[in-house]
Amino acid sequence: EVQLQASGGGLVQAGGSLRLSCVASGFTFDDYAIGLFRQAPGKEREGVSCIRRIDGSTYYADSVKGRFTISSDNAKNTVYLQMNSLKPEDSAVYYCAAAPSPTMDPYEYSYWGQGTQVTVSS
Repeated sequence: EVQLQASGGGLVQAGGSLRLSCVASGFTFDDYAIGLFRQAPGKEREGVSCIRRIDGSTYYADSVKGRFTISSDNAKNTVYLQMNSLKPEDSAVYYCAAAPSPTMDPYEYSYWGQGTQVTVSS
């Protein structure tokens, strides 16, 4: 059974940091790209970052470039999203997902985990 579990969300003040984790199981981790998405109330789900496991290529939304860093731990089948300099507009439920190739389009992702709430206070 394919499972993705995101964790690490919380409440933080603007300018603060959080690190999200996405643990994957039930599929060959190296064959997939892992994406991090977020969805704020009343807004569409948007791509934040993704990483292609096989070569470590990374991709970021313009809104988070220079502030967020995605990485992976092969041995733990885990992807991390380090979020620094957080802004109130980063507040959303964050999800991780898996797709055969890296893309920021959520419709290309086959497997999704439950989200974790990130709230950034001003």
